[in-house]
Amino acid sequence: MVQSSELKSKNKTQSESLAFSVLNIASPNVRETTTSRFSRSSTGAGNLQKSLSLLEDTGTTPGSLFHTSGASKHTTRLSERSSLSRISDVMDFSRNVSFHGGREVSFFQTHTPGKSFLVGETSTVADCTVDVTTTSAALLAEDDPGLRASASLYKDFQEKLHNYPSEHEIFELLLEFEKLCSEQLVMLRKVVKKVVPSQNKFINTIRVLNLLEQERNSWRLVRTLYQDRLQTELINDPDMILMDTLGSPLSDRQIIDNLYERDSFIRQCQLVVDWLEQNHAEDFEDKHHNKVKFFSESGVAWENTLETLLNKQKRITDPSAIRLIDEMDPDAPIRQHSSLHDLDREDEDRLLKCMFAHVRAGQLDMAQQLAKNCGYVWLAAALDGWRLQHDPNYGKMIRDGVQIQPLEGNLNSRDVWKAVCWKAAEDVRLPVYERGMYAALSGNLKNLLPVCSTWEDDLWAYMRVLTDVYIEQEIRGSTQQEKTLEELPVLFWEQILTPEQIFQNLQASTLETVRQEAKSPHQVIQKYLILDDIDGLIEEMYEMVQAEPSPPHHLIRFMVHLVLFLRTVGRSSKEELCVTVIEAFVKVLIEEGQNSLVSTYAAHLPPLLQVAWYAKFLEGIKEPSERQHCLQLAENMGLDVPLITKTVVENIRSIGREPLKPLSELTSDTTEEDLQKVEAIDWLVFDPSQRAEAVKQANALMRVFVASKKLDAARKVFAKIPADSIDVIFRQWRRITGRTELSPEDDNATREYICFQAYLQAHDAFNDWFEHYHHGRPKEPKQPEKSDIKFTEWVAYEHQQKQYEADFERWEQALMAQTKDTVNRIYNVLLFVDGGWMVDQKLAELEKSQDEPEETGRLNQMSLLRKLCIPQMSFLLHTILHETKQFKEALQLADIIASEKNQLYKDFSKEELRTLFQKLRESSLVLLDQSHDPLGYPWE
Repeated sequence: MVQSSELKSKNKTQSESLAFSVLNIASPNVRETTTSRFSRSSTGAGNLQKSLSLLEDTGTTPGSLFHTSGASKHTTRLSERSSLSRISDVMDFSRNVSFHGGREVSFFQTHTPGKSFLVGETSTVADCTVDVTTTSAALLAEDDPGLRASASLYKDFQEKLHNYPSEHEIFELLLEFEKLCSEQLVMLRKVVKKVVPSQNKFINTIRVLNLLEQERNSWRLVRTLYQDRLQTELINDPDMILMDTLGSPLSDRQIIDNLYERDSFIRQCQLVVDWLEQNHAEDFEDKHHNKVKFFSESGVAWENTLETLLNKQKRITDPSAIRLIDEMDPDAPIRQHSSLHDLDREDEDRLLKCMFAHVRAGQLDMAQQLAKNCGYVWLAAALDGWRLQHDPNYGKMIRDGVQIQPLEGNLNSRDVWKAVCWKAAEDVRLPVYERGMYAALSGNLKNLLPVCSTWEDDLWAYMRVLTDVYIEQEIRGSTQQEKTLEELPVLFWEQILTPEQIFQNLQASTLETVRQEAKSPHQVIQKYLILDDIDGLIEEMYEMVQAEPSPPHHLIRFMVHLVLFLRTVGRSSKEELCVTVIEAFVKVLIEEGQNSLVSTYAAHLPPLLQVAWYAKFLEGIKEPSERQHCLQLAENMGLDVPLITKTVVENIRSIGREPLKPLSELTSDTTEEDLQKVEAIDWLVFDPSQRAEAVKQANALMRVFVASKKLDAARKVFAKIPADSIDVIFRQWRRITGRTELSPEDDNATREYICFQAYLQAHDAFNDWFEHYHHGRPKEPKQPEKSDIKFTEWVAYEHQQKQYEADFERWEQALMAQTKDTVNRIYNVLLFVDGGWMVDQKLAELEKSQDEPEETGRLNQMSLLRKLCIPQMSFLLHTILHETKQFKEALQLADIIASEKNQLYKDFSKEELRTLFQKLRESSLVLLDQSHDPLGYPWE
């Protein structure tokens, strides 16, 4: 055990001594020490079956990760070493990275290790525990499983809004939004992994997956930045924060901790870096399939090169061995201008790329561990020099029994390490991803950008370099070290760019993919969030929802919730543009059939738009139960339900509206459009308090139908109004005002309603009379001829004749009763009380309202109906009286029409008066034939 401990200590010392050898082209002494470390025996070859088992453990199809060339290559490799574990045993890329305590410290994060700037919790894909086995199988059968699976997000987001309604819960709400997106990503990734990539129906699924991934990142950014910004606004005097540290010696790490606490700009730049690294870490499994653990089991670097060097026979027979290095230290390839074995070069490229991916994800410890497991101990040590020095024991009382904590960071040579690291990043002889790691740690933007391939990668490079420069300035300006610090290149200090300049550079990137991503919606939104340019953000979102074709519905959902967040924290601006964004989402909900959600988001619109959009939504609801449910939801959200239902009816009434004019046809058929208008009245009869409005709307609809001679449709409208409506209107008015007399508007509406009742009853009575008179009259039996009639036939005839006479007598009696009733009902229209049929009784009290277009149109329509219906009723009345031989009463119709009391003659045109006179003349001629005078009186 003692020997083992000494060996480990020795190895650790050697690894630390090698840290600068790889950077500074190590000395011969160091190289000799290094070479000896690789003089270990090797046996056997790699085990393919173990590699396959590793793939199965990942839950991914082996074919997607395992390369045939890699399999054949590893059959010649050195197998297990007793001193090192297998990579599959020590590497776990499914690590749950969190912004809370579990996340690794960012490279520039020089405050307390393990502590992150990103406050609050963070949902990750690994946190989600969604059971997707059964769900995924069901989704695969859908035509577009991605859209189907993500449809629940509309309801989920609305529920979260209800669950976290208060302002102090706003960041918990954002965290829930983030978790919802993560859960959907788990579902969609499971689905995508089970399908054939060539299936076209999954194209939208991939698009939705990418969109939700960006949305999750955007919610994380909003929560991260604005929680810090709002907390910063609460600090009245930031300079007072550091008063307690004055006069105290500070370590480098304390200096930078104070910088972060004092300077909100630097802190928020670091927040952006942490955010970008967290996004990359969370999606590491899905973006980096080419893992080192699938291609190596040994813990020795350059194992194929080593085997070739140890195998003298192979060195003689293998032509490629001539150009191999003959010393096994890290600097040998550069020093000897020789190369590694082809398989080792592949492995090294794969290793370095994976390590850089960990660096990009803020997982430096994992990158170092990976290097150690693969035998690159010197590389792991070389990456350790970035840490800031700190003595956790300084300022504390050391008592007996209290363990002294070890010193932290690069104690005396961080400046030298950084300068050498910069030079290593500039060395074109090193592999590109190794240079990229050195560039990331030394702030060398020029050599960091070539290994960045996406918009997020480039933004990460710019922001971490910017932060690094400010950190270095602070350290060099505040350090209490006595020695002279190593100078950094002038180019390092010239890399300070403003965030605005950074985003301009991204838009002008030499990479087409970066330029295109810079234009994508979420990247544009993230840009304005980082810049804290709310005006620009709102304008961009407004342009997005106005664009053709319209943006994805999930993007609109994200934007409207972002607007609501900005409103809640008091950062919203350009309210008219925000309203347009909300309107776009309400439209989406209507199109998607999310009936239970429309009221929630319509409530965030101005009152007039609330009414307009919710009324438009209700127009498409047909089921009575669903209508009542939607009205209840609107009432719960504080919407103006009476005005909404009125607007619904008016909107439907306006469909196909044309100027009102009489038709020449006797009757017109009821269309589907007419029936839709009739059904609209139901919206106003659910609530008794709206009964007066129901009557008004029904009146308006009946005016159109009667004028269009669609009496069947008018009857359907009249039937929609409950029979007790007049009584209900009086009770409601009395309950509200305490008076028994209705308002002029309601009084005229109820009077008009009664006018229609009288008119429809008169028409129905005439139809019944007409049916009875023309089709109900008994037929007289035909008398047989007496020449050859038989006795039995004559008896049957006499019996039929008696039956006919009895039936005729009953028919006449019924006719007289029907005639009397019909005449009375027609007179109810012609001689309607208190001013006449379709004439408002309280005109004087409505003089002000008569100037309004709506009231003026109503009065014009009522006047038109009088001109249409009064002559028509007069002609029907004359027909009845004339056909029933009541000629004298028919002539009395002239007196009624000519009377100045009712002034019915004013509603007749000249042509109609001539027609009436012609009818009266026919009745008068019949009277003359009966020895009466032309007016029906007997001659004296």
